[in-house]
Amino acid sequence: MEMIRGFLDTIVAYAIHGFEFVGVIIIIIAGVKGFIGYWKRSSKVRLQLAQGMALGLEFKLGSEILRTVVVRELSEIALVAAIIIVRAALTFLIHWEIKQEEAIGLREDGAAD
Repeated sequence: MEMIRGFLDTIVAYAIHGFEFVGVIIIIIAGVKGFIGYWKRSSKVRLQLAQGMALGLEFKLGSEILRTVVVRELSEIALVAAIIIVRAALTFLIHWEIKQEEAIGLREDGAAD
């Protein structure tokens, strides 16, 4: 049983680092694209930046959920729970912002026709 636990801990540790890495890369790419879009004065820059940030946060949230598999103490559970709550709230707010930007874009597209 200890061998299975060690194997699971190893796999989860690699998965956590993988999700964290992908999330960070997505956020960096979204930030660079956002900067370029802002520089070019693109009208969709806020929407694209918010979508990239939301996707990156989803990966980061996935890594925190995986982290709950390997916690062993109550203090670790509380810390992971707090991080999950904060990241979930950020994701919720970004999705709300995306909906607002999409609604504004639809109104502008409708007014242009």
